[in-house]
Amino acid sequence: MSSPLVVERRGKVLEVTINRPKANAIDAPTSRIMGETFAKFRDDPELRVAILTGSGEKFFCPGWDLKAAAEGEAPDADFGIGGFGGLQELPGLNKPVVAAVNGIAFGGGFEIMISADVIIAADHATFALPEINSGTLADAATIKLPRRIPYHVAMELLFTGRRMDAHEARQWGIVNEIVTQPNLMIRAREVAAMLAEGPPLVFAAIKEVVRETERLSVKEAFDLVTKRKLKTVDALYSSEDQMEGARAFAEKRKPVWKGR
Repeated sequence: MSSPLVVERRGKVLEVTINRPKANAIDAPTSRIMGETFAKFRDDPELRVAILTGSGEKFFCPGWDLKAAAEGEAPDADFGIGGFGGLQELPGLNKPVVAAVNGIAFGGGFEIMISADVIIAADHATFALPEINSGTLADAATIKLPRRIPYHVAMELLFTGRRMDAHEARQWGIVNEIVTQPNLMIRAREVAAMLAEGPPLVFAAIKEVVRETERLSVKEAFDLVTKRKLKTVDALYSSEDQMEGARAFAEKRKPVWKGR
């Protein structure tokens, strides 16, 4: 049986392609493989950035594989270390992830997409949370989306399950950029290459600070950061890269980041 993912290392970048014809839907075994893949990415010091996309030009991911559901797979099945799709609940993922959305991103596919840090969409991509139409909860989107976009827009999308095109998604800040389909991976690789040359310890600190201060007051958040109570912040402030950044600025040259 062929793997549901195509995984390719391109220097410091890991490309992960969901490859489950016809629609790139995700069942529990695929989700567990995705979690293991992203955990290996997280733990590999040579890898700096990941790109997640789907195979073909029609589907990024429509979410949960309803054929598997019809055969008895439960909504609370074991989806693996990272939760559904491997990204949403993966602990300690402090590296940038770029989503290259090549088509339909519905339901769980939409939720996986918004778990990335940068989202680039093909101009024909469409988005929806259709769970309402099957009498179930888009749980991750219900938690995350009202915190990302205007409350009333998020609630309308959740209540109606309607489709949204790429331009509307860009309008609400759900995606960063829209490109033509032939340019999708070109642009995703450009962004990933730029990030791969950036300071990995700073990226790690940014992701942990955002994650850990989400529910804190500004005062509590500052206390957490300035007193170096977060592992990534403490590591950054004690690092060679911190000194290298200061030296490079003073010497008017490009810094050389070592990740230590």
